[in-house]
Amino acid sequence: MTRIKGVGYNFANAVVRALNLKQEARIGELSEGDVNRIENAINDPAKYGIPSWVFNRRKDVWTGRSYHLTGSDLDLKVKEDIDLMKELKSWKGIRHALGLKVRGQRTRTTGRKGRAVGVRKKAIAATR
Repeated sequence: MTRIKGVGYNFANAVVRALNLKQEARIGELSEGDVNRIENAINDPAKYGIPSWVFNRRKDVWTGRSYHLTGSDLDLKVKEDIDLMKELKSWKGIRHALGLKVRGQRTRTTGRKGRAVGVRKKAIAATR
């Protein structure tokens, strides 16, 4: 299940436990009904008693609900969030807009783009 975009290890384990399935079972070994139950549990996990702390979208900015997204819905929501940060001109939004590291990583030596990389910068400057 973890090969589905938006379904991680913890969420997959929560779905398996909520549906009382064997953890070692492969998808090909399951019946059609079990596969349909898994799909329904991934699409609406709250209905199956899966706790909200496992969801990938907790306390949505606009609705305040907690839900779980998969596939292209997840990609679109992440892009929407980044665009909102850019629009609000938050620190993370500015870093995203400039193409720099966002989460506090070092930028002195890593994340460089272009010709100036490492010690060779002096050699490139000397040829100009």
